[in-house]
Amino acid sequence: MVTANRVAGIDEVGRGPLAGPVVAVAVVLPGGFPTGLLDDSKKLSAARRELVDAVLRATPGVEIGIGAASVGEILRLNILQANFLAMRRAVSRLGSVDLALVDGNADPGLSCAVRCMVGGDGLEPAISAASIIAKVLRDRLMARLALRYPGYGWERNAGYGTAAHLAGLRELGITPHHRAGFGSVRQLVLAL
Repeated sequence: MVTANRVAGIDEVGRGPLAGPVVAVAVVLPGGFPTGLLDDSKKLSAARRELVDAVLRATPGVEIGIGAASVGEILRLNILQANFLAMRRAVSRLGSVDLALVDGNADPGLSCAVRCMVGGDGLEPAISAASIIAKVLRDRLMARLALRYPGYGWERNAGYGTAAHLAGLRELGITPHHRAGFGSVRQLVLAL
C-alpha cells in the first residue's frame, strides 16, 4: 500500500482532434479546497470552466504543472505515446509527487506510484481540476491559432473534425498544425 503525501491528479485534452497539440495538466490541491466547484470538464459550460480555472489559479496552495506534445511529436510517436509524454512533462513541473491519479486506464510511465482511474475526471477532485485547466488552456490555444489560420473554425471546434473544419480542410488544405497522419487529414492529403 502506498502512503501518499503529495498526490497529483492528471488529465489530458486533445487526443481526438485533427489539429493542434495534446495538452496534459497535473494538479495538486491543498487541503480544504472547495471541491464542489469541480467536475469533469466535459460536463461544464465554457463559461463555468473559465470561472473554475480562474479560481484554481488564484487559490494559494494549488500547484499546476502543464505539459504538451506537439503535432510533430504526435506524428513521430503516435497519439498515445505523445499523450504519455505530455503527462510526464506536466508531472515533472510539479517537483516531487508521491502518487499520480491518472484519468484513464494506462500508466504513462511516471517515476512515482500511479493509480489509473477510468472516468476519474468526474470522480477525483484533483483530476477534475486538471481536466478543467487542460480544456481551458487548449481551447484558448486553438482560438489563438484560429486567428493565424482562419477558415477551419478552431475557435469553436478546438481542432476536432467538425463539418466546418472538414470543409476548411477541403477548401484551404492542411496547415503545419494539422495531424497529417490522422484519418480525415491523411485522406485529404492523398486525394490532392
